[in-house]
Amino acid sequence: MVFTDRVGSSPTSGTSFMNFDHIAHTALNALELSRVSYGDLKVGQYQKEHIATKDGVVEAMESNDSMGYGIRVVKDGRWGFAASSDLSSAGIHATVKKAVVLARAAATVKADPVILTQESPLRGTYKTPYAEDPFTVSMDEKVSFLLAADESQRRVKHLKISQAYYTGWKQEKLFASTQGHWITQTLVECGGGIEATATNASDVQSRSFPNSFRGQFVTGGFENVRGMKLIDNGQRIAEEAVALLSADECPGGKRDIILDGNQLALQIHESCGHATEGDRALGWEASYAGTTFLTPDKLGIFRYGAPIVNLTADATVPLGLGTFGYDDEGVAAQRRYLVRNGIFVDYQTSREVASILQKTVPGYDRSSGGTVRSEGWGHLPMIRMTNINLEPGDNAQSGKAWKLSDLLADTKNGIFFSTNKSWSIDDKRLNFQFGTEIAWEIKNGKRGRMLKNATYTGMTPVFWGSCDAICGRDHWVVWGTPNCGKGQPSQLMHTGHGASPARFRGVDVGVLKR
Repeated sequence: MVFTDRVGSSPTSGTSFMNFDHIAHTALNALELSRVSYGDLKVGQYQKEHIATKDGVVEAMESNDSMGYGIRVVKDGRWGFAASSDLSSAGIHATVKKAVVLARAAATVKADPVILTQESPLRGTYKTPYAEDPFTVSMDEKVSFLLAADESQRRVKHLKISQAYYTGWKQEKLFASTQGHWITQTLVECGGGIEATATNASDVQSRSFPNSFRGQFVTGGFENVRGMKLIDNGQRIAEEAVALLSADECPGGKRDIILDGNQLALQIHESCGHATEGDRALGWEASYAGTTFLTPDKLGIFRYGAPIVNLTADATVPLGLGTFGYDDEGVAAQRRYLVRNGIFVDYQTSREVASILQKTVPGYDRSSGGTVRSEGWGHLPMIRMTNINLEPGDNAQSGKAWKLSDLLADTKNGIFFSTNKSWSIDDKRLNFQFGTEIAWEIKNGKRGRMLKNATYTGMTPVFWGSCDAICGRDHWVVWGTPNCGKGQPSQLMHTGHGASPARFRGVDVGVLKR
């Protein structure tokens, strides 16, 4: 992590940020003239590129960028937000005026006034550390790399479809506020993966690597994509896809299960990440994606899981898609426990939500958790997951840092699940069902026959309460999720989830026959 505080100056880094300075100063002057009680802006330039290959040809190639700014105000006790790509002084003043008009309109409806926690007005800069800027690697080189990964799968007979993917993102943005914030950030993300699909007359099966849904994604440079060994794993993944066609169906009943880290990452995302969003707990997200069973009366007393379960919101962990220097309210990145020793202890919060919790939850004295972000300059910032992590076994007071081989050997009758295929969870983040691309039966400590169409189901606190072993940091990976949806209009956000394989006792698996 590169992190530098610069007090008393406006940090700039190249032509883009110099242009941002002009926009920000113009907007701040307009906000002062509007006599708002609070105002902030985010001006940014966003780049994305994506390449996909299929069966030895380039199926898709895109590159786009956009630049603009979004302005939030609190006027008459209510929020207003407006955004524009008009970079002229007149356009900036018009956008501020529109945000103020919207806040005044909102104030005609009776509600509690917006109150923000007191936060230091930070001034600083942050840049994602990387060795190789993905946007300086030529398209020709990236295409050749993906075609080689694609071809490595097609060495396997009876494979129907071979695919390879790459995506990169870059954000250059400046945040400033009427309270004195002035922060610049450059965030670089990239990743990719492969997917092999096999078919016969009655079945279709797919295998992905390093993860499903187009692969693994991190904050960092193209060196991480090179290190994923997509070409080296192409033949193995294709062979597994073909083998799944003749594999046995996952049996039904209760089993001890071990979740691979890539599957556990999505389990964390759905049953902890969304469940601990503070705005969801206040009912602000109900109409789109539900609320949460983790209501404020449970804070600090509810047993979410077994004593070895420790879940953190950590925006500082290297490589995570939820890693940054400051959130979109100017709050510094931080690491906080959401679940500690199995007890639900905190939410992901904004300045406003933290203020509400301070007033309504006895003993709650936390400031903002620094979890406010938006998809782009034209989107309203809201609480979004950073990196929501299950701490590894050697940090979980488990008394033992398990290796995966030892955990398998310690399991007598179970199933090992890997690589998500499907998921479903109710609107309170309580009842769920997950399916994986592949699984293996465990008998007397040995991984045995391959299983297809593997599913497991449960209820969040019961499931996490059954966790009795978590592998150590040697197995811990921060998995990237670049497609988390939330909000109206919907925004896609990039989040990360650190996980190592873990065991859960007595879980319902497969299709139950009655």
